[in-house]
Amino acid sequence: MIQIGESSYSLSDPLVTAALIGAGLLLLVFVLLIMAVRAAGRSARMTEPLAQQVSQLGQSVQSLSDGQHQLAGGLNHVSEAQAAAQSNMLQLMEKRLSQVSGQMTENLQGSARRTAQSLGELQQRLTAIDKAQDNITKLSGDVLSLQDILSNKQTRGAFGEIQLTDIVSKALPSDSYTLQATLSNGRRADCLIHLPNPPGPICVDSKFPLEAYEALRRANTDWELNEAAKFLRASVRKHIKDISEKYILDGETADGALMFLPSEAVYAELHANFPELVRDGFTARVWIVSPTTCMATLNTMRAILKDARMREQAGAIRRELGLLFADVDRLGTRVENLDRHFNQAAKDISDIKISADKAGKRARRLDNFDFEELAPDTETAIVSLPKEG
Repeated sequence: MIQIGESSYSLSDPLVTAALIGAGLLLLVFVLLIMAVRAAGRSARMTEPLAQQVSQLGQSVQSLSDGQHQLAGGLNHVSEAQAAAQSNMLQLMEKRLSQVSGQMTENLQGSARRTAQSLGELQQRLTAIDKAQDNITKLSGDVLSLQDILSNKQTRGAFGEIQLTDIVSKALPSDSYTLQATLSNGRRADCLIHLPNPPGPICVDSKFPLEAYEALRRANTDWELNEAAKFLRASVRKHIKDISEKYILDGETADGALMFLPSEAVYAELHANFPELVRDGFTARVWIVSPTTCMATLNTMRAILKDARMREQAGAIRRELGLLFADVDRLGTRVENLDRHFNQAAKDISDIKISADKAGKRARRLDNFDFEELAPDTETAIVSLPKEG
C-alpha cells in the first residue's frame, strides 16, 4: 500500500503498478544519462546520438509524467466513484433494513394477535374438553351403576319392569292396564292389559336372560360358543314355559301372553341365530317382544281398545242421534211457523201500504177542492163524529 497525499494506492492495482514501472524507467534514464555524460569525454563521436537519445528519452519521460498525471486523475475519479457507490449502498441498506424492520414489527404484532386468539380458542376448547370429561366421568359412573344393576338378578328384573312400565304408560290409557296384577292362581304379572273379548285380558311379563347372552358374547372358542348357546336356549325356554303356565288362564286371560325383553340386542340375537326359540314361543302362545316391537304391539292394542269403547258407546250414540233427529224435526216445524208469520206480516204490510196510498189520494183531492163552485143554497151535511170514550 502506497500513501500519496490523502490518497492510498494498492500495489495490486494495475494502474499503480504501471506508475511504478514508469518511475523505475525514469530512474533508469537518469542513470543512463549520468553514464553517458561520463562517457562523453571518451568518445566525442557518440555525443550527438546520445543527445538524440537523451532528447527522445526526455520526451518519453515527459510522456510518462503526463501518463502519471492522467493515472492519478483516474485514480481520484475511481476513488470518488467508489465513495459515492459506498454511500449509495449504505443508504440503500439503511432503507432496506428500515423496511425489513417494519415488516418484522408488523408480522410480530400479527403473530401476537393470532397467538392471543389461538390461546383464547384453545382455552375455550379446553373448557369444552373439561365439560366433556366431566360428562364422560358421569356417564362412566352411570354405566357402572347400570352394570351393578344388571349384575344382580333382582335389580335386573326391576330394571325390566321399570322399562315396561314406561312403555305401557306412554302407549295406553291409564285405565286400560294394571301393573303387578294378581291373577286367580295367585301369580302376579308385571302388567295386565284389559283387552275386550276376544281376545280378553293379556299378561305381559319382563324377562332378561343377561347371563346367557353375555356368556355368548364372551365365547372365544367353539366349545365356549356351544355351551353359551345351550345356556341361552335353556334360559329362554324356561322363561317361555313359566309364562305359559302362570299367565295363560282359560276363561280369565287371553289365549296367549307377551314376554318382554328389555334389550334390543338380545331380541335381535334370538331372531338372527336362534329362530327355533321364537318358534317355541309361538307354539306355547308366548310372543317375544323388544322395547320397539312392544310399543308397536301396544299401539295395535290401543286401536282395539278404542274400537271396543266405540262399540260400547254405540247405544248411547244411537240415543243421542234419535234426540238430535227430534230436535231437527222441531226446528223444521218452528221454521215453518216462523215463515208463515213472516208471510202474514208481509201481507199486513202490503195492506197497510194500500190504505196509506188511498188516504194520501183523498188528502190530495181535499187539498185541491174548490169550495166556490158549490151552490149557495146547498146545505152542508154535517157529519157527527163519535165521541171517544
